[in-house]
Amino acid sequence: MIEILTGAFSAGWTTLFAYLAEHVVTCLIPAFFIAGAIGVFVKKDEILKYFSPDAKKSLSYGVASVSGAVLAVCSCTILPMFAGILKKGSGIGPAITFLYAGPAINILAIVYSAKVLGLDIGIARAVSAIVLSIVIGLIMAAIFKEHDEAVRENARKSPRVSSGESERPQWVIFAFFILLIAILLSATAQIDLFIRLLIVYFLSMAIAFLLIYHFTRDEVTEWGYEIWDMTKKIFPILVIGTFALGMLSFFLPPETFKPFLGDNSLFANLLAAIIGAILYMPTLLEVPIIGTTFGYLSGNMAKGPAIALLLTGPSVSLPSLLVLTRIMGLKKTGVYAVLVIGFSTLAGFVFGNIWG
Repeated sequence: MIEILTGAFSAGWTTLFAYLAEHVVTCLIPAFFIAGAIGVFVKKDEILKYFSPDAKKSLSYGVASVSGAVLAVCSCTILPMFAGILKKGSGIGPAITFLYAGPAINILAIVYSAKVLGLDIGIARAVSAIVLSIVIGLIMAAIFKEHDEAVRENARKSPRVSSGESERPQWVIFAFFILLIAILLSATAQIDLFIRLLIVYFLSMAIAFLLIYHFTRDEVTEWGYEIWDMTKKIFPILVIGTFALGMLSFFLPPETFKPFLGDNSLFANLLAAIIGAILYMPTLLEVPIIGTTFGYLSGNMAKGPAIALLLTGPSVSLPSLLVLTRIMGLKKTGVYAVLVIGFSTLAGFVFGNIWG
């Protein structure tokens, strides 16, 4: 018994240290800085106001499908934000698009997926989430037209948010994000360590210049608090979850799942989508779950089921479906769950059989 527990703890520590050593400094830390900057310097009200049922569809659905990356939402914040925009008079279509795509294209999740599981998986996850979120949103809007009819009058009466003109040149924020992204790309690039450090150093100096001359002390402080807030909410869960997954893999090795998720068949993708719709996976934890527990990195899980699970896991789960039932009712929640599982299965099947 002691030997079994020792082996399980050893497997947990080995998995945890491997993930921390390979991904935290070069991937997660720069991503946290970018996500924190998005949370502070991108005006959420300016984005959410486009969700009105009277807004142009190409604009409202387009904004809703990518706002998860812009707002840096995660699985723990998407539900209250979804409830909030519905209450403010959002159309059911754009709101559902935001609900589905938001956590799936979180900047942290996309970067982490691409770094750990491969660039093709990261790109497929982002593109599929955007496309499917729009399709699912449009279908929900077509089925539940009465929702938009009921909220349209209230939406027209809602006060519009006016944004004052900023004294800061418009190019500053753009350059600030470009430099942050450049640091992320440089830190993860497969080049000599000295050259990487040199590039990151000069990019950091450029960011420091912008912060000193174009940002107030309060803005910089708020950015620091936002980074810390995201880190303390997400990183402990990632550490504990990764350690637990390492222990789980000792008792339930990835080979266990190969007969069920090891190919790109329709059944394997459907099973992965259903698993994703039941499990609760905090932001970023879906990556080690797929990579280690289900064995994608060891070749025991095919690409199709991996994508299907990535598309359902962050967006729906048994706890979130229970919450959604209270927010928008059993009928809407049931239709939404079926659409998510169905389209995620289809996306995994297509991706797995074309690029698998």
